[in-house]
Amino acid sequence: MDAEGRDDAAWNRRVRDETETQRLDRNWSNLLQELRVVQTGVQLLTGFLLTLPFQQRFEELSDAQEVIYLATVALSVTATMMLVAPVGIHRLLFRQHALPTLVATGQRLAIGGIAVLGFALVGVVLLIFSFVVDMRTGIIAAAVAMVMFFGFWILPSLLARRSTGDRQPHESV
Repeated sequence: MDAEGRDDAAWNRRVRDETETQRLDRNWSNLLQELRVVQTGVQLLTGFLLTLPFQQRFEELSDAQEVIYLATVALSVTATMMLVAPVGIHRLLFRQHALPTLVATGQRLAIGGIAVLGFALVGVVLLIFSFVVDMRTGIIAAAVAMVMFFGFWILPSLLARRSTGDRQPHESV
């Protein structure tokens, strides 16, 4: 049963006529598709950030901007590692009949990786706007990016969980 008292496995058996293994296979496949989408973006962001110190104007960064840059690189690298980790775990657990562990761990890493990616994107916005315009504008732009992160990624999920709290899961889950 999930945290809200719904028995997801029973619902899948009843509505989808799915065994537990079929459900886990479907969940793993869905997770991999989602990771493919987000991995490309986070890897491009990380690659971009890693090339910045080799640009001529990098020396013009203020001390505060250097701290922002390093924190953003750390966040981006962390997000990359978290979003790639499920594939590595799959390789290590291959043929170990550990699909429940793989799906649960992959789910947690994906959620964490997306959250860390959101903060890395906010850091990139802060860095770029503070460098091109000024720190005050950078802070405003970063605040807007943070609101967008919560508005586009977090809020819809929270609202959907709240609205389905007393009902069975949607058939598309």
